[in-house]
Amino acid sequence: MTYVSNISTAALAGIALAALLGTTVQAADQIRVRGTVESLEGNTLSVKTREGTDATILLKDGWKVSSVAKASIDDIKTGDFVGIASLPTAEGGDGALEVLIFPAAMKGTGEGSYAWDLKPNSSMTNATVANAVKAVDGQTVTVTYKGKEKKISIPAGTPVVTFAPAVEADLKSGATVFVPSEKAADGTISSSRVVVGTNGVQPPM
Repeated sequence: MTYVSNISTAALAGIALAALLGTTVQAADQIRVRGTVESLEGNTLSVKTREGTDATILLKDGWKVSSVAKASIDDIKTGDFVGIASLPTAEGGDGALEVLIFPAAMKGTGEGSYAWDLKPNSSMTNATVANAVKAVDGQTVTVTYKGKEKKISIPAGTPVVTFAPAVEADLKSGATVFVPSEKAADGTISSSRVVVGTNGVQPPM
């Protein structure tokens, strides 16, 4: 059984922002599997993807599992390190699709802004909150990364989460998962980490 005893340990154990939410080099064989668990047999995880296909994922030796816990837009403070998936808005700027608040131990990991596949034309920005201003319908944050700055509006109701512990038993049939994976030339999919929904909170990334 693989167990993440606390959020700090999870960070040190390899559930790193670079692996979960993009890297500076997006290799062609890096994929993200989103869907629901069909079964877990040994180190083989079967997932019904959000696209309706079946994915068989080989979990590597020492693989880790974590979950996410519900947070609040009010929990986002200046100095926090966050991962925000967003889309361009008609008014200009970006609007958040989800926000992941990272533990202090993970601050700075995978810093940058990358193309993302949560929705078409979406991006993922891993950055430090420089300023957070309440708006009429939510909040607008200014984030900084690698000497750059970006403003992202976070509408009320946007999913906001942080990491939480999980155990192998949480990977039961029907559980929602997010699995950053590698796809080999022969089509084999493998991964060393799984994020699973527990207690009614689903991985929004």
